[in-house]
Amino acid sequence: MSVTTKVRLSPLLRLLILTQLAFNVGFFAVLPFLAEHLGTGIGLAGWLVGFVLGLRTFSQQGLFVVGGALTDRYGVRPVVLVGCVLRIAGFAWLGYADHIASVIGAVLLIGFAAALFSPAVESEVARQAVLWEEAGNGPRTRVLALLTVAGQAGAFVGPLIGALLLSVDFRTVCLAGAGIFVLVLAGHAWLLPQHIPGRQKTRVKGGVGPMLRNRRFLALCCAYGAYLLAYNQLYLALPAEVERAAGSQTPLSWLFALSSALVVAAQLPVTRWVGERLSLRTSMAGGLALISAGFAVVAAALPADLAGNAGLLPAAGFVVLLTFGQMLVAPAARAWVPDLAAEGRLGLYTGALSSVSGLIVLIGSSLTGTLLDTGLPAAVPWLVLAAVPVAAIALLPRTETVGSRETAKYTEPAEESASIPKNSQGG
Repeated sequence: MSVTTKVRLSPLLRLLILTQLAFNVGFFAVLPFLAEHLGTGIGLAGWLVGFVLGLRTFSQQGLFVVGGALTDRYGVRPVVLVGCVLRIAGFAWLGYADHIASVIGAVLLIGFAAALFSPAVESEVARQAVLWEEAGNGPRTRVLALLTVAGQAGAFVGPLIGALLLSVDFRTVCLAGAGIFVLVLAGHAWLLPQHIPGRQKTRVKGGVGPMLRNRRFLALCCAYGAYLLAYNQLYLALPAEVERAAGSQTPLSWLFALSSALVVAAQLPVTRWVGERLSLRTSMAGGLALISAGFAVVAAALPADLAGNAGLLPAAGFVVLLTFGQMLVAPAARAWVPDLAAEGRLGLYTGALSSVSGLIVLIGSSLTGTLLDTGLPAAVPWLVLAAVPVAAIALLPRTETVGSRETAKYTEPAEESASIPKNSQGG
């Protein structure tokens, strides 16, 4: 029996989770090869390559809050469809872009497209997961874990497709990515409902102020941002450690594959076990503790100055602990947002979770890069990074107990002049 059958997903949830898979297949068929194309294919300087990649990240993560607010205002279907159209145009444009201005325009379009469709899909999956839980099907985290698995599977399959097509040229890769989104667009135009029952359209104005005064939600954003900062070390601190131990970064691909394989194989069983035993806060705290332990493993091994295969064992331990920590943190954080969001503002809050935490990663990664370049003993940056998830545990919002569950439902104040939003029990 399939996993989907076991958890009895509705047709809408199945569509949205398969959407996440398709999004990542199309995206990761192109993204891993972009930097090489910009550097060798177009001849951009290294700093320009970094600048372009940073712009893509900003136009995506930084604008998630915009896509979320538009989803609340206009609904899921139009925002997803417009996002798909923009992604198709962006990939096609990138395939033919041959100078810096057109490249920047294409990557900004590609990033903004995701800033539209990703919050729309994620917020609706979170809302449907709450309804699924209220129907007595089990913890909502099981549904959100499926979203994570679908995303990881897409991130694994996409580069394989891109690598095959790269033997032709980069333009072919981009056009194939655009083609995948054409299929996604057609499928959603046909299958995605015009109006999803229970989803109310809310005006754009009036939601940001109360959200910024919602201290529990902001605390969750900060804790989630600390997790993402730690996860980002797969691309910053880990390559430096692998280079030190192995003399090259070749083993990185195996470590990344290990992480993806663990998520695909173990995410659902882990989430099922955790969902039956731990609250959302406890799950996030446990995941952050595992991530901290991963950094500590590398820090503890560095004084021994191991090299070769033995030297890679601490890095592998870090990847394993970080990945299992991710399995606990990511579904729980997404599942918590509906309990903290104001009525009718789930899209805004879902987008803000990514935007605020993305800003934390941007600042934190700059500080981490500086720390790695200061010439301190090699273990020091890893010890500092180990302290970040521990500090994040203290930031996690407290919850109110209702029966055997813990919730923290936020109700938007009727008066804009209200000082601190009051939290009430969710039901």
